[in-house]
Amino acid sequence: MSETGVTKWWGWGDEARRLTLPDSARAMLRAELGEAEPVARVELDQVAMPEARALPGPVVDVAGERGILVSHEQRVRRAAGRGYPDLVRLRTGRLAAAPDAIALPGSEAQVAALLAACESAGVAVVPFGGGTSVVGGVEAIAGPHAAVLCLDLRRLRGAEVDPVSMTATIGAGVRGPEAETALAAEGFTLGHFPQSFEQATIGGFAATRSAGQASSGYGRFDELVTSLRMVCPAGLLVTRAVPHTAAGPALRELALGSEGTLGVITSVTARVRPAPAERRYEGFMVADFESGSDALRELAQRGALPDVARLSDGEETRVSMALAGTGGATRAALDGYLRLRRRTGGCMLIAGWEGDREDVERRRAVSLRILRSAGAVSLGTRPGAAWEHGRYQGPFLRDELMDLGYLVETLETAHTWTRLPDLYRAVGDALRRSLEAGGTAPIVMCHVSHVYRDGASLYFTFIARARPGEEIEQWRAAKQAACEAIVANEGTITHHHAVGVDHAPYMRAEVGEVGVEALRALKERLDPAGVMNPGKLLPGA
Repeated sequence: MSETGVTKWWGWGDEARRLTLPDSARAMLRAELGEAEPVARVELDQVAMPEARALPGPVVDVAGERGILVSHEQRVRRAAGRGYPDLVRLRTGRLAAAPDAIALPGSEAQVAALLAACESAGVAVVPFGGGTSVVGGVEAIAGPHAAVLCLDLRRLRGAEVDPVSMTATIGAGVRGPEAETALAAEGFTLGHFPQSFEQATIGGFAATRSAGQASSGYGRFDELVTSLRMVCPAGLLVTRAVPHTAAGPALRELALGSEGTLGVITSVTARVRPAPAERRYEGFMVADFESGSDALRELAQRGALPDVARLSDGEETRVSMALAGTGGATRAALDGYLRLRRRTGGCMLIAGWEGDREDVERRRAVSLRILRSAGAVSLGTRPGAAWEHGRYQGPFLRDELMDLGYLVETLETAHTWTRLPDLYRAVGDALRRSLEAGGTAPIVMCHVSHVYRDGASLYFTFIARARPGEEIEQWRAAKQAACEAIVANEGTITHHHAVGVDHAPYMRAEVGEVGVEALRALKERLDPAGVMNPGKLLPGA
């Protein structure tokens, strides 16, 4: 059955959901980046990819004939994630790799049987949830194996709430909105809302150590998980559902962030909270990125951090206003601030508090005292409401910009407060130099997306006129330059996008040679034949 019209095979999310840039925004992009040259998307049936290899009989027997998908459309839809190079390959119809078939296991037992069959037959297995990886995490890499089986986990369902302990056990194939709907019926929430929320799955959140937009208040997903079940070729790994244990290194932590390279996470038990009676998001303007960062540090270190804390630098503030047009609530609030302060610029800070009314009012009052002492000026709730309304729209905007002929990509890192300013400058400068050297002037933006007592993350977005036919080479040069700047400044190579293929070359810098060898030893024990998601996480020999 065709899936066309449900989700875009060439982009993000629902086929019917599009964003259109206002004329003023298009004019700004042309003025600053030059006239772009759009490249038309091919039709689905024009996408070229390697011919499917037949799966060995024992694998088909376990999946069952009705449990194996092999159509052109099904293979295309699971051939790539949603990073910029993935979308270029899909849009131009040039897929160098694709799964040979897709299986949809309906139980943990069937997952185990499929892994055993694939291990015996020499078939690589790529676990697949929402397919939202932006670092090559679901690329169909066969390595030395005879074929690649995509293991679509959508049928691993269920959500069972323990209201006394305030935990929920949720199947790996449950998408973010589905989980929230099930929990809301019992009066609870996970509070995990990454930008991929609408598409990504619970298993994907766990496998990539996901961080949500409200992680400053609720915690990252790895902090929410109390236990999990992971089927490995070597057997079933189960961790105890207890609040804490001192029994050696945490095996739960080894599974979280393993990206399908050790096994398949089939379910997780996670901490939940009462669904908030009130959500209040507000906008503030600060003079510059440095003073805004200092304000966030004060909030974190004095125990007054909002649940949502997001600071845009001056360039992101300026460009976001331009892309929104002149009639948006955020634009109107910013214009009012600039007139009041007789300023020509500033940095937007979004703060949000969630909980019951009394709790929100109490925590907000403490936060406001610190923000005001740092010179932040309140813009009221209109910018906060605008942010909430558009919190998942970034990937849809990327689709529109790519349609217009622009390269647009994101990357993220993190460091301590002491080292954060140097990292911010180094990565931004590296991106600008790389893209300018290729003849395409860029816009480079950044925001603080997650805040801790000892530091924060930096989330960069860069836009440039794409070079038709050389888009991936252009992207690769910029990505490499940024990653090398991160490594040179001893930041983390990824704060919440995971490792996949793109960041694997930098894992030695991240964890050291001994760390890499420890991970290899773990993989060899849990996945002796090396069939689990080859080419991801670990650097090449």
